[in-house]
Amino acid sequence: MESLGYHIFMQVAAMFGEGKGGVVDKPDPRAAGDVVVVKIHAVPMCTEYKGFTSGGTGERFGHEAAGEVVEVAQTGRVKVGDRVVVQPQNSCGKCQMCAIGEHIHCTGGRNIQEIIGTEPASATYAQYMHKMEDLLSPIPDGVSYAHAGMACCGLGPTFGAMEQMQVNSLDTVMVTGLGPVGLGGIVNARYRGARVIGVESHPYRAALAKKLGADVVFNPMDEDILDQIQDFTDGVGVDKAVDCSGASAAHRLMVDAARRKGQVTFVGEGGDFPLGASRDMIRKGLVLRGNWHYNLGVYPRLMQVIQDSAEQIDTFITHTFPMRDVQEAWELQATGECGKVVLDPWA
Repeated sequence: MESLGYHIFMQVAAMFGEGKGGVVDKPDPRAAGDVVVVKIHAVPMCTEYKGFTSGGTGERFGHEAAGEVVEVAQTGRVKVGDRVVVQPQNSCGKCQMCAIGEHIHCTGGRNIQEIIGTEPASATYAQYMHKMEDLLSPIPDGVSYAHAGMACCGLGPTFGAMEQMQVNSLDTVMVTGLGPVGLGGIVNARYRGARVIGVESHPYRAALAKKLGADVVFNPMDEDILDQIQDFTDGVGVDKAVDCSGASAAHRLMVDAARRKGQVTFVGEGGDFPLGASRDMIRKGLVLRGNWHYNLGVYPRLMQVIQDSAEQIDTFITHTFPMRDVQEAWELQATGECGKVVLDPWA
């Protein structure tokens, strides 16, 4: 077993209820089989704050991370010292979905506890974690941990959506819901040279979207928003659209705003909305898709987007906190006055 050596206890972020957060000590994880130990250097924050604002408790949070392999139990795909993006979720590595790079849609999964013999360290809001080696993607030299971490929810879901829709410089793309995932969609669309429409009611995020390259941002609260979109597209409608809000009204707006033979992709999870097969799909010729992540085979292309968009990503990541200040970070996220927020477990 190779190891760089570390402390007996690590720190992990926790919610204590009633809007209180902080860190607790947990045993350091140890490698076993093909499950390695990653020292986490950057923790991009996602929707965990919703549990915090509702008075949640616990200490197993997060699904995004970038870090360094510090312990392996056997020779395999990674070695001690490798800089890696920690891909979300668990997967079996053997089913049809895993075989074609779609691990996020794995039909099996693995019991990590059976492999390591103890409760797995699965939280990314932590100093160390367990991870199967086949879900660790390499970070190129010169890319910071914080930037590399955007290969998870920051840029990943909308990158996958735009790969499927083959967004290019001839397209007008609409992104609804400009939270951190939707803001990442602005970055992805601009990288591909598309003309970009944002849809967002929060003033801070609307302004940030324009800094990231949105040509225009419309307020979904406007009763005439569909007319505004039609005017902006000379009455044609948008070529492609991605929703990152999960709001039923946004789903309906995508379908209504898309041009004939257009494409729309659902990224934000949410409720149902009325959809007429004839009116909305057959006679309009729409293609509707759902997208959760991206195929691991295109990870190098996503990392190239990150490398080529360094200045935009610096703008996209609006705040960085020491992990011990996670309560302050969650409180900020709850206001919406931020883009992507990153925790540093070692600051």
